[in-house]
Amino acid sequence: MPREHTRTYFLGKLARELELRGLEASLRPDPPSLKVRDPDAALFSETVDCVAMPDGWFYRWSWGDVVESAEEPSLAADRIVKVFTTGEPRPHPALGDA
Repeated sequence: MPREHTRTYFLGKLARELELRGLEASLRPDPPSLKVRDPDAALFSETVDCVAMPDGWFYRWSWGDVVESAEEPSLAADRIVKVFTTGEPRPHPALGDA
């Protein structure tokens, strides 16, 4: 199924960006979506999916609002981080204080 492969591809790119920012992202297989959580606030999580729209592929919140174009996983990750934090950058521990 090409649609599912495309969706999974874009979700994988977003997962990487979120992990670089200190959030955890796990791929749910059916339908493909990401469960995103802050390891410091285990009770709070959010699901983000990826859908095809007339203008291309977009990341979408669980309530249906668009996060960002799937062509911009870095911008999408920045917006998602703001929901989980005060908006302060959170570098991945492996990257140090960069």
